[in-house]
This record gives sequence, C-alpha cells and structure tokens, in this order.
Amino acid sequence: MDEETRKRIFEPFFTTKEVGKGTGLGMAVVYGIIKQHDGYINVSSEPGTGTTFRVYLPIIESAARAGTKAQKEGAPGRGTETILLAEDDKSVRNIVKVWLSEYGYTVIEAVDGEDAVRKFTENKDNIHLLLFDLIMPKMNGKDAYDEVRKIKPGVKIIFASGYAPDILQQKASLEYGASLIFKPFSPFELVRKVRSALDEGA
Repeated sequence: MDEETRKRIFEPFFTTKEVGKGTGLGMAVVYGIIKQHDGYINVSSEPGTGTTFRVYLPIIESAARAGTKAQKEGAPGRGTETILLAEDDKSVRNIVKVWLSEYGYTVIEAVDGEDAVRKFTENKDNIHLLLFDLIMPKMNGKDAYDEVRKIKPGVKIIFASGYAPDILQQKASLEYGASLIFKPFSPFELVRKVRSALDEGA
C-alpha cells in the first residue's frame, strides 16, 4: 500500500473497499486490543513488495498487571444464555462470537438489521439478549430493535458502536435507556457488559 494509505489504516471507518463492501473497523479493533494490552503495532509496506505487521506485547508485565486487575475487579461471569449478535463487519462479528462462546454463551449471528429481525423471528423463544451494532446497512440497529420489540417487548439489548458519543447522537436517537458499548472494546469489557445486562431486572 502507498504511504498515505498506510498512515490511515487504523482509523475507524477508513477503508479502501467499495461502498457497502467494508466498514473500516477491522484494523481499528485490532489496534484497540493491542493498545489495551500496553502493546504497539508497526506497519511497513510498499506497493508491489508487500506488507509486514509487527506486534510488540510486554508479555510478562501485562500478564502480571492483568492478573492483579482481574483479582481487583473479579473475573467476568460466565453464562449459558443465547445472544443474537448483529454485526455487518465479518472480522468483528467473528471475534465477538469467539469471546462470548468462550464464556459459555450460545451466539446466533446476523449480518445486518434485516437479517437480525429474521433470525429473531425464527428463534424468539430461545434468545435472551440482543447485541446489535448501531450503524448497519439495510436496517440500522435501532430500527431492527424497534421491530424486534413488536415481537417481544421486554427483550434486553446492548448497542455497540465505533462512533464517538457526540457523533453517535447525530447518527441515531436512543430515546429508551439502552445499554451502549463503544468499539474497540476488550473481551472482559464485553463479557461484563453482557452479564450485567442479562442480570438486570432478573
């Protein structure tokens, strides 16, 4: 890739793909995870030559620090519930599914808002929580949730977004007290949010 592209690859929503073919969140999520672990990622690339990513992680120091933090905050609770995950970015959807599955949850995947409504209709008696990306093609997360609420009014929801909070207010109005999680997030942050949403009002 050229130098101008290389400088921007970690920016949220920057993509060289056609409109509708990519969201530009994949590399931003990677960058966020590495930074959350006190790491560093370096990229070297030249057109026609190739690209090299170098990731540096302070393994021993981070492990000790993470262990201390986990003891203070407590490990995220596990679960057996079923979660409907609606996320149009395949790389983000895959990693979120892995994280949730590792903590015992069953994950039903949807690729956009319309697919989410369809999947909920097919599995409404088994789904305990919705995890919807707020900005998606065809039907955004809020509109999809509005449709789902017509089927099951009390269903619990977490919206995820890569937009900054001030931009988010311009993109979508959340008139109800929906739970929000901002990308990029860590596995522990996500699982704690999910457990908290499921336990609320239980």
